[in-house]
Amino acid sequence: MSSALIQLVRDNFPTAVVGSHENQGDACVLLGPDKLVEVCTFLRDDPRAAFDMLVMVTAADYLDFPAEYRAVASPVDEDNAYGVRADNMPRYEAVYALLSLTKRHRLRIKVAVDGPEPSVPSLCDVWPAANWGEREAWDMVGIKFENHPDLRRILLYEEFEGHPLRKDYDLRGYQPLIDMPHLAEYADHARHR
Repeated sequence: MSSALIQLVRDNFPTAVVGSHENQGDACVLLGPDKLVEVCTFLRDDPRAAFDMLVMVTAADYLDFPAEYRAVASPVDEDNAYGVRADNMPRYEAVYALLSLTKRHRLRIKVAVDGPEPSVPSLCDVWPAANWGEREAWDMVGIKFENHPDLRRILLYEEFEGHPLRKDYDLRGYQPLIDMPHLAEYADHARHR
């Protein structure tokens, strides 16, 4: 069924697909960012796919990742509409794991993006469950999710500088200190219960 899912996406969105692969039943489609919402809405609504659940949103940074390994992790079509090749793959990938509870199949969607402020469209309008996963991917890797209803840090404090899962994040850097006077108030309140 996995190859049928890949073919379903390819048949309905031929110019949106950058590449695809299947390995031991694990199907994956690499899309261009401009078609992400349209393809995912189709995958949710079309009865052949019926992806009613977004299981996970994550992101990856492939800085200095050898092209031959990247070509295995995210193979691309030679004639894709985006001009992406194995040797010029964008640095970042937003990754989505989809599940159909009724059809009992899975599909992984990847979107490769680049630039100092990489961005992809938010999928919160397609699957509300994307909210926290997109916030975490932004917080940790720095991929901005356009039109997200509340894109702010979820694991780190707002004053934190940078994105710690980027490969070029300075591990010896210092972060701004923030005052936390309210912690004493919480401790005092807990003592008097």
